Amino acid sequence: MIQRLIRRILPPLAAACLALTACAPAESPASADNGALTWGTWGSYGRHKPFLDLLAQVCPDIELEFISYAGGNATGYSWAQMRADDIPDIFITSQILDRELAGDRLADLSGYDFVNGFSTAILDQVAIDGGVYLLPVNNTMYGIYYNKTLMEEKGWEVPGNLAELEALCAEIRAEGLIPGVVGTMLTGGPFSNVFNLAKTDWLTTPDGISWEREFLAGTAAAEGTWEDTMDLVQRYIDMGMFTTDPEDRINVELIQDYLGGRKAVFCTAIQPVSFTVFPDTGDELGMMPYIGRDGSKNVYMYSPFCYFGISKRLTEPGNEKKLEDAVRILALLFSPEGQASLITEQTPCVLSVLDSAALPEDALICDAQEALREGRAFPMTYAGWEGVLADIGQAYKEWFRGENGMDGPLCIARMDALQRSFLSHSEQIYFCESTANFTLEETAELVGKALGAAAGTDAAVIPLGSFHNGVELPAGISGKLYAGPVNTETISAITPNYDGEYAILTMTGAEARAMAQAGFDLMGDGDPFPYVLVTRGGGELEDGKTCRVAFLMRSYTEEAGERYGAQVEKGSIRTFLREWLEEQGTVSPGENPWR
Repeated sequence: MIQRLIRRILPPLAAACLALTACAPAESPASADNGALTWGTWGSYGRHKPFLDLLAQVCPDIELEFISYAGGNATGYSWAQMRADDIPDIFITSQILDRELAGDRLADLSGYDFVNGFSTAILDQVAIDGGVYLLPVNNTMYGIYYNKTLMEEKGWEVPGNLAELEALCAEIRAEGLIPGVVGTMLTGGPFSNVFNLAKTDWLTTPDGISWEREFLAGTAAAEGTWEDTMDLVQRYIDMGMFTTDPEDRINVELIQDYLGGRKAVFCTAIQPVSFTVFPDTGDELGMMPYIGRDGSKNVYMYSPFCYFGISKRLTEPGNEKKLEDAVRILALLFSPEGQASLITEQTPCVLSVLDSAALPEDALICDAQEALREGRAFPMTYAGWEGVLADIGQAYKEWFRGENGMDGPLCIARMDALQRSFLSHSEQIYFCESTANFTLEETAELVGKALGAAAGTDAAVIPLGSFHNGVELPAGISGKLYAGPVNTETISAITPNYDGEYAILTMTGAEARAMAQAGFDLMGDGDPFPYVLVTRGGGELEDGKTCRVAFLMRSYTEEAGERYGAQVEKGSIRTFLREWLEEQGTVSPGENPWR
């Protein structure tokens, strides 16, 4: 079984070198009894084949046990694991949501040689009380895109300050073109653009950092602080840099249509691209920073795709070999060879974290790289704003689109009102309490109860979606419910990523038990994902009695669907689970019967 798993993930050479022991779902990713390092397969970087190939060649003696997650909220789940002290040996996440907790749960990496390859600017951003616990694997750079070929043909140069930008936009309008288009389909775009302009001035100063911390805590207001930034935003609107798309299309379509079609010169879209030349016209794409008033602090933004860390558990006596292996992995990951395995021609906005990384002078993000080294690039604002980000962004979107009379002063008032409301209702976002940590099977059972109760069936069959025989099952349960308060983020973390439909299959009790015992043979290789059978009242299904059994979509074979007359219904498992948990109030493993 292990050999077949290896062949599915790695090429023959790697299979001979790296043992991956992830055949059965593990109840606790905290440690592996067989001496292997546990590794969380968070997103594509958790199972990035080119790096795993390199690791197998350079470190053939290191054994890894993959602990997968295929649910709907990888970031939220990674920090739920952190809070429960249940993280894999190699920890991966997309955001540093709790710096103090990271310092408690992760090993300090600051003393290892591979950290010396990072720029001081990056280390300053991730440092926690003098220690380094999470390191970005690479950075996606963001700025303002422009049609470089069109600019050169017109003899226009990249502006250096606000006055030059306004003058250039006037020339662009005189040519019958739109100066700039801005992405507003997702409200996070307007939110980021306004905050990015604030970072050309005060928001990245010590006073600005203090204001942000105090605002999020409810002890500071936007009124009296944001007026200059809103004036700058209004000037961007007035000069035509923040023109909105009437169709409100996704950012990649805006870039292709407006810049590629030469309708606009600039595009302020929070979107990495996979090309540097428009295929239809041959026009070259460029990127410039967000332009501040006097040009002294024109800035780029960056966002790490994910961060890597090592569990502090490995620093305890008896884990010396595991710690040594984990450090070897990170040393390879943050070497020139490791970084090269993560970046391709299709990732022109992605920058290596190494200070020594070289880019061609004509590279799309060459100037952004220099800005990062000089401290003129800053992290995209996200952490801490999750509760109000979308609604604040909606206010900015209305302003950009000229809707509902929205303007700068009203946006400031909306910021303050939204944050006050969020803080005053913070306790109400939790609607249930888990009294203990659930196993994966117990979590699946809980989901089955909610699905069966909502569907009005006699039973529910839920698959476990953990990494199994080389593949993941997005329709299965791969996240565990941990002790503590439960909110909508918790539900999205423990339910499958695919949502909106379920199915009811009709069969006898004996057939339901046999199907549950056989499992879900997704690959048709006779090595199925386990099923968890949940029945109304917790009793046994009668052999010859016909019963209706609820399934999550994509969690049964086509053959089973045909045999048992699968009836597809509309309905969200996340909604069902929330309603079930609200009704229960508190939940415990083995309790809360489905009546």
